[in-house]
Amino acid sequence: MVVPTAYPVQLIQPDGRRVLDTEYGPLVADVGPDELRGLYRDMVVARRVDAEATALQRQGELGLWAPLQGQEAAQVGSARALAPDDYVFTSYREHAVALCRGVDPADMTRLWRGCGLSGWDPQTVATTNPAIVVGAQGLHATGYAMGAKLDGAEIATVVYFGDGATSQGDLSEAMVFSVSWGVGVVFICQNNHWAISVPTHVQSPVPLARRAAGFGMPAVQVDGNDVLAVLAVTRRAVRHAREGAGPFFIEALTYRMGPHTTSDDPTRYRTPADLEEWQARDPIDRLRRLLEREGHADDNFFDEVRTAADDTAMRLRRGTLGMPDPEPAALFDHVYATEHPLVEQERADYAEYLASFGPTEEARR
Repeated sequence: MVVPTAYPVQLIQPDGRRVLDTEYGPLVADVGPDELRGLYRDMVVARRVDAEATALQRQGELGLWAPLQGQEAAQVGSARALAPDDYVFTSYREHAVALCRGVDPADMTRLWRGCGLSGWDPQTVATTNPAIVVGAQGLHATGYAMGAKLDGAEIATVVYFGDGATSQGDLSEAMVFSVSWGVGVVFICQNNHWAISVPTHVQSPVPLARRAAGFGMPAVQVDGNDVLAVLAVTRRAVRHAREGAGPFFIEALTYRMGPHTTSDDPTRYRTPADLEEWQARDPIDRLRRLLEREGHADDNFFDEVRTAADDTAMRLRRGTLGMPDPEPAALFDHVYATEHPLVEQERADYAEYLASFGPTEEARR
């Protein structure tokens, strides 16, 4: 069994220097300059898209948004370790994972704008839509992995969640079930140090990876701001799952730079000094320093990445502002797989209620 080490797995230091690790280094020996530049591009695009969505919410175009700033390496590094047929279950902050899995930026805000019950078709990208109920996605992932095992599918089922979810019963039940049945779930905990306003040390006096060991599954703790280290440990975990060896737990130590959601004010519970300490460990700056130190990127490359990030952000903005409002009666669609008399009566009652206001401006035109 893999047990949490005294120090998290790290392959790139904050100043961009490499770390010699004979256990995890070989797992990313194939990652050359092109791949490093690709990881950098993914993180920059994800941060820019996140900033644009946050701006849209502040402008009244979205009801809510859960920023990911600071967690790009934990998401990009893990997502790039997955195969197309691996299935991903997300929480509500995995925007970088969604981008890496091929979700169209124009679809990412549909749920948050209130224009649909989901943003994209999960089957097209093997990735679920945001899960709002904290920890519930762990049960969904475990059930899917059980089905995959019964079907003989050699895939990994991956579930993302935050440190706060480890205190939820749903996640504990998922971990018990996954170990008992030996199903290939990779549990990826992005420990961003804050469950809304509650610090992790209040939830657990020991590293969260040790909780996994208590359930009887292998676990590893990784520097979640080191994209190369996250890629390495996730490659190991998904191989473990695909080979039928059961579940695996990853605790990625990272930091949420912004608010829990756009309705939160983090200045009420954390200090500027705390934020500054983690800004010095910024995952994007870290990889940029490595690229510059090893001569793998120049100003032209960084300019091209910024342009690509701006273009992607504009696709998200145009897609958001161009979304048609759903018809009121659509509220009753997809409640049940088949027609239900109570729902149909409610649909008719609601239509009668709307008609009592007279024709709409659009109908009059």
